[in-house]
Amino acid sequence: MVQLTINGKQIEVPEGTTVLRAAEMAGVNIPTLCDHKELTPYGGCRLCIVEVQGFRVPIASCTLPVSNGMVVSTETPALKKSRKFILSMLFSERNHFCPFCQVSGGDCELQNAAYREEMTHWPMQPGWSGYPVDSSHPYFVLDNNRCILCRRCVRACAELAGNFTLSVAERGAASIIVADTNVPLGESTCIKCGSCVQVCPTGALIDRTSAYQGRETEITPIKSVCVGCSVGCSVTLRVRDNRIVRIEGDWTGAVNRGVLCEHGRYHPMTEARQRITTPLMKKNGKLEPVSWDEALGAVAEKFKPLAGDAHNGAAAIVSTRLPAEVLAAFRQVFAEKLGAEMVTSTEEGMTTAAVAALAARQGVFEGRLDVLKTADVVLCIGANLARSHMVAGFFIKRALPKGMKLINIDPEGDELNDLADVALQNKPGSDLALIEGLKAIIIKENLGRVPMAVPNAEKVIAEAVEATGLPLAKLTQAARILAHAISPVVVYGKGITAQRDERLVEALYSLAVLVGAIDQERKGFLSVKGEANSQAAAQLGLDKPFALNGQKAVYALIGDDYVSKYLVERLSKAPYLVVQASYESRLTQMADVVLPVSIWAEQEGHYVSMDGRVQKAEKVLTAPEGVRDNLAVLTEVAMRMNMPVKVDWQESLHERPASVVMN
Repeated sequence: MVQLTINGKQIEVPEGTTVLRAAEMAGVNIPTLCDHKELTPYGGCRLCIVEVQGFRVPIASCTLPVSNGMVVSTETPALKKSRKFILSMLFSERNHFCPFCQVSGGDCELQNAAYREEMTHWPMQPGWSGYPVDSSHPYFVLDNNRCILCRRCVRACAELAGNFTLSVAERGAASIIVADTNVPLGESTCIKCGSCVQVCPTGALIDRTSAYQGRETEITPIKSVCVGCSVGCSVTLRVRDNRIVRIEGDWTGAVNRGVLCEHGRYHPMTEARQRITTPLMKKNGKLEPVSWDEALGAVAEKFKPLAGDAHNGAAAIVSTRLPAEVLAAFRQVFAEKLGAEMVTSTEEGMTTAAVAALAARQGVFEGRLDVLKTADVVLCIGANLARSHMVAGFFIKRALPKGMKLINIDPEGDELNDLADVALQNKPGSDLALIEGLKAIIIKENLGRVPMAVPNAEKVIAEAVEATGLPLAKLTQAARILAHAISPVVVYGKGITAQRDERLVEALYSLAVLVGAIDQERKGFLSVKGEANSQAAAQLGLDKPFALNGQKAVYALIGDDYVSKYLVERLSKAPYLVVQASYESRLTQMADVVLPVSIWAEQEGHYVSMDGRVQKAEKVLTAPEGVRDNLAVLTEVAMRMNMPVKVDWQESLHERPASVVMN
């Protein structure tokens, strides 16, 4: 610990802390513009200058580490004069005509800094540059006229998303933020994560959806969990007048630390599907609006006589986007009360069944996403992290410039191939041979961390080369990189698990043990699941393939999920179909009864992330009139069948061994 004095106040902080962070711990406010807690200190704006006893000139506090006995002053007349001059220069460089800016009135850090220094006007006439506004991007707008060149956006793109799209072009006062080689943002390599917009301190980058929708003081922030995938990112929903104005990453989030992807930040804001707001029943071949009482009565009347007929009675399928409370109640109603055999989820265990089978014998063998932040080598197989589970991909992409090595294995190839040290595009169906080949090479060259034998290693290697279509040199290169790693991590996804071959997961697990990715100290072994509650569905046993074989009625609890063409084709064979859904779809069009229910933001509940974090999503909106909560509808259907629901969802999640530690 280091002791220092700030404005006459003695404090103690950890060694390595900057003066700026030490001041925050002491409750002393130092103005900043280029600084951000999740970004590497930059020291560009100089607004955070302080006087340090023994130093000849003021110095930026954001880059200055504390030292024992340091005496710091933050509010001397000379400092205030310097800050006012710095702000005057910033206002004079571009068009900061505040009344016409969407972040004016408390949301702009530049404006707030000026008010803090008691500035009421421009001391110098601005240089009206007239930079063109880039509005080519589907989600946000770049206006260099309002930019202060703090480079937060550039640093966020590189340090948080690992994408390196943004940079600074030109020099001096002519400097501007550009994408790639100065192409329009909408045509650039931008991955639409929006991190740049969230960190921008002025109105240089603004969301299309939230611009001019209200100031921060008029919007209610509510912390919740993203349900876009199984990563489990923490979000802050900005709500006004029963609508979400903006979605931001929660900087205190345990998983994502403020980072979000396109699916979590913008897709929910651009939802264009048609809501269902009244129950519907098929009459004379056509869906007609009916009362809730009539619709629920018809469902209960149809399903109650099917109780006890496991094979030919009822079938039920549920979306893994729904809260654990809903999934547990769904299982109790249809699997336990009605006794139906065909009760599963829309994912059908494609991302979890093979993993759960190994967990039944092995217990916990997967770790936390945090291991990606300290890995020196990552083997990614069957998981396109550039398209799905993007935040997990960010952890890898942003570490590559720091020395992390990436081995990417995908028969179809993906965007990570261009970044990988070794990219292996093996023939489809050869994953097992490839994994066994890597193991055999490591064992043959005596590079394993634990004793392990492979009979006829040369033969196994030769078979791997033939089966995969890959040259031996490339397989050997990948094996050596992985074996020489100090903190290796193996990440696998749907490309492996969807094959439903337990041998694949077991072989991959064996490879991870061999190279030291799994030991008593750490578990560098991760599977990216599917939707938000894939893990919860697996724990509840909702992970078997869906098939109809004489069932008389099907209950499809879709919620606000998207309906695949594949699911529609299979459910088209149902003699009687009940669909519990939020939006119109081909599935609701062919249903006998449609029950309108809440979307993700209109209900609360718990979600289990891919690495076992149990987190609560909050209700932030009131559902339209006539729409009911998913759990309430299930409960009412059960009551009308004289099968009341009473389930401890938390206890249910632990009935089955899990591959991850759930807490």
